[in-house]
Amino acid sequence: MRGQRLLVSGMGGELGSLVASLLEAEPWVGALCGIDVDPPRRRLRKAEFHRIEPSNRERIVDVVTKFDPHVMIHLAVWEPDARAGTALAKQLTDDATTAIVGAAAECPSLESLIVRSGIEIYGRARNSLTRPDESVAPNPTSEYGRMVERIESGAQAVAKRIGVAVGSLRLGPVLGPHVPSPLGRLLRQPAVPFSLMADPPFTVIQDRDAARAFVAAARLRLGEPLNVVAPGAITALQAIRRGKRIPLPMIGPEWAVASRLSHVLGAPIPEHVLETLHRGRLADGHRAHEVLGITPEFSTPEIIDHLYAWQSIVRVPSQNREVA
Repeated sequence: MRGQRLLVSGMGGELGSLVASLLEAEPWVGALCGIDVDPPRRRLRKAEFHRIEPSNRERIVDVVTKFDPHVMIHLAVWEPDARAGTALAKQLTDDATTAIVGAAAECPSLESLIVRSGIEIYGRARNSLTRPDESVAPNPTSEYGRMVERIESGAQAVAKRIGVAVGSLRLGPVLGPHVPSPLGRLLRQPAVPFSLMADPPFTVIQDRDAARAFVAAARLRLGEPLNVVAPGAITALQAIRRGKRIPLPMIGPEWAVASRLSHVLGAPIPEHVLETLHRGRLADGHRAHEVLGITPEFSTPEIIDHLYAWQSIVRVPSQNREVA
């Protein structure tokens, strides 16, 4: 299996560059190629990187087909209000998926296609304690949920046509020191809203644990969807208290005012995050451990504790130097 060629779309993002750095250390990986609109956020030693706009389909297809990967990992996914507003995030994600996943059909050596998805694909929970497993049919009720459903369906259509395995990792909300996350950004505000009438639990996943799952999925040629979430759960009020923030109890129409105010303060609350605060966001992740053979290093409460420990600004004291 040595000498495998892997292509990572979205290599410039925090998760994509982390996946690439882990792949560089894998002995079975031969050549590594990446595509994104921004350069990688980590120093990579072996990866060949191409900076291409998602709308430039012709050039993407040219790069992908010339590299002819054995495994393609599609991470070019823009979560709404993480790095771009909802409309732009949808456009960028759809453009990237159309070009990159479409190019997979032209690669004769391709054996496996791994795509990023999210537990938002299951939609609003009827019961805040419901933990859907992979057998539950997708029923997205937010724009982000519909975005990841289109990624999965597009990948499955291409994989069926060319006869390769397709695996999707349905991630919980991804948090990490440098990960642009609307949920993480909201929880780090001085005052944080929560649902007074419900305060349902949710789960997340740490960025390195998510990256390890993609590496394992690529190595094993995953051919099914898997939920990838940290063990345990937490509610918004519990998170607020752990972070020593000011809790703002919300009921009904007050959320509209809170959403507008939060947007002004630099922490927009997109539809899928609002669902998380109102209905919760849980999923059954035991299959990921069984299939991939990995266990998340951090639980949801531990990840939230780390969230509040990250510095927003790193201040470096000046050094006075004498001029000779």
